[in-house]
Amino acid sequence: MVTRRYGERGRERGRKNDRVGFGCALDLTIVFTNVRMWRVSEALSRRGFLGVAGAAGLAAVAGCGADGEAAAQPRQGGRLRAVYAGGGAKEVLDPHVQSLFVDIARHKAMYEKLVELGPDLKPVPRLASKWEHDGTATTWRFSLQDASFHDGAKLVAEDVLFSLARIADPAVPERVAQSSLATLDLKRSRALGPSTVELVLTAPNAEFPALLAGIGTQIVRNGFKDPAKPLGTGAFRFASFEAGRSMVASRYDEYWDEPARIEELHILSADSEARANAVQGGQAEYANDMTATFARTAGKAVRVVAAKASTMQAFVMKVDRPPFDNPDVRLAFKLLADRQRLVDVVLAGRGEVGNDLFGKGYQYYPADLPARERDVDRAKALLTKAGLVGKEVEIFTADASAGFVEAATLFADQVAEAGVRLKVTTGSPQTYAKDLLTKGAIGNHRSGAMPIPQYFTDRLLSRSPFNVTHWRRPQFDAGFAAARAITSESERSEKYGGLQKTLRDEGGILAWGLPDYLVAVSAKVQGVQAVPPNTLDQGRFDKVWLA
Repeated sequence: MVTRRYGERGRERGRKNDRVGFGCALDLTIVFTNVRMWRVSEALSRRGFLGVAGAAGLAAVAGCGADGEAAAQPRQGGRLRAVYAGGGAKEVLDPHVQSLFVDIARHKAMYEKLVELGPDLKPVPRLASKWEHDGTATTWRFSLQDASFHDGAKLVAEDVLFSLARIADPAVPERVAQSSLATLDLKRSRALGPSTVELVLTAPNAEFPALLAGIGTQIVRNGFKDPAKPLGTGAFRFASFEAGRSMVASRYDEYWDEPARIEELHILSADSEARANAVQGGQAEYANDMTATFARTAGKAVRVVAAKASTMQAFVMKVDRPPFDNPDVRLAFKLLADRQRLVDVVLAGRGEVGNDLFGKGYQYYPADLPARERDVDRAKALLTKAGLVGKEVEIFTADASAGFVEAATLFADQVAEAGVRLKVTTGSPQTYAKDLLTKGAIGNHRSGAMPIPQYFTDRLLSRSPFNVTHWRRPQFDAGFAAARAITSESERSEKYGGLQKTLRDEGGILAWGLPDYLVAVSAKVQGVQAVPPNTLDQGRFDKVWLA
């Protein structure tokens, strides 16, 4: 097989690189100034991370080539260390129970989905090589790739059915894709031979392939029972895991989509400061989700890869609570936001202004909407009419994401120009996402990339699990259900556009900024693409190499 030959060649090149490592003098001494950084160092040291013997990846980072010269060409082999924001004991190996970027990265390395998302957030094939529906978008057939699990077993349709049944198990409600796949009728779904699976829905949904690309939809082996022993079809095979610290995985040479160049992958956990120190100090080659401040001061040894305007920051107003149960107050607050100032200060200019909608630049976004301009006089008139001038409103925030507290504080100054006091109250960063569902009338919100219909499903329907604005409109729900049942993409897009215009004018989302998504890599790391998070080519460690 081609993959086997490729893998043997990779191992041979890796052995050559190992021999190079012995000939290079590496000064890897770093002073760790706090306990968290010490923990990162300890995690990085595991399995010979800092050992010179066999440290091909570190040799490459130090700039050593076969003759002690700077390496210029891509190479097989080596170890890559990628650092993500940690979740401590909450980190999991179960691919169907995930919410943290570090979990998603680990699962992506070892498991795969039927469908992934392209850079424009449209669905693209992965373990499913193609798909089609019955003309009504109710019954779907997926053809499978010729892929194998890490134990050598071939991927078959029964693996897909088992995985979807595991996700849907009501006894384990923390499996995150349950709500988005709620219309899947597993009793009527079936295998049509080993390489074709037929999935039946209880209601038509032209967006179904994109739902299979959502978080927590990975395919596991039929009969999979022990998440502590990962078994997937991904480019890397599990070696070890310690929650809150590290996971180690090795290249899977029989990977169906061309084996990885690197021999070993370490995915590590650390806070923002420790991630910055690690990638700048040579203790990691990749650091995820970096701040704009870091990007400005990173230095020449680090390259910042920016996916432009690919996430969203917003203030979210609960439309069923005073004072935001009054549509005039919601509109007034939208008119008071100095969006450019928020982008310049909070995002240090690394982003674009938002227009009170999610998904700018993605499929189905209504690009013809005019930008909302700041109008303090009109806002003050609306607030006077509502009887809010001279009164105080509390904004609930937390240091749960970079810029949240700063944005709330700056917005308070902007709202004060219309005579309303915005009191900033800070909650726990560890529980903020959950607390925001019930606490406060206005707060901060951040969203990564996802298809716009998925955002609707998760956050804007009456029964959505993450409906932070409490936007519950039966007519809106029905309109969305009707739109996603339309099989014509152009007609469906038109219907979605109308729903989004309603949201922009009447809803509780004040989307002020579209931050760049920033990743830091060593200058020696090649193959990292500037694409939005949650898309196929973001965090594709099987496609990177150490020059």
